[in-house]
Amino acid sequence: MALFQKILCPVDFDANSLKAVRLARRIAQREEGTVYLLHVVTPTDPLVISAPLIEQRNETDSRALLKKIVDTELGGIQHEALLRHGSPADETVGAANELKADLVVMATHARHGVSHLVLGSVTEKVVRESSCPVLTVRMEQNHTA
Repeated sequence: MALFQKILCPVDFDANSLKAVRLARRIAQREEGTVYLLHVVTPTDPLVISAPLIEQRNETDSRALLKKIVDTELGGIQHEALLRHGSPADETVGAANELKADLVVMATHARHGVSHLVLGSVTEKVVRESSCPVLTVRMEQNHTA
């Protein structure tokens, strides 16, 4: 019996989240599982007059980017693309629970100091609150010699 049949992979469309997608794909291939690709559109400030138009454009752009990842990275394996609205951490934990995911594979962004305190860490919150294992993919550090 395979260990990881339902693999949730949240993405924010940066290079590091693509590394997470590729790892999720390899696990799904080995386990004959399904990758659930998730992107969360964060709400626009309601005080901005054009907020509804911005949110509609963000959703349209997100759907196109999800399709591109599916087409380029997930061919030949079972998959489903999910688009949700809200807090990325809360929506990721919620999706994992709803799907009864066996594993979450996600990127980290290595924020430190004030940016970490102000912005928080989506990955950190998912690790703390997830009811299933979370496999994190570290951001590559650019080292200059």
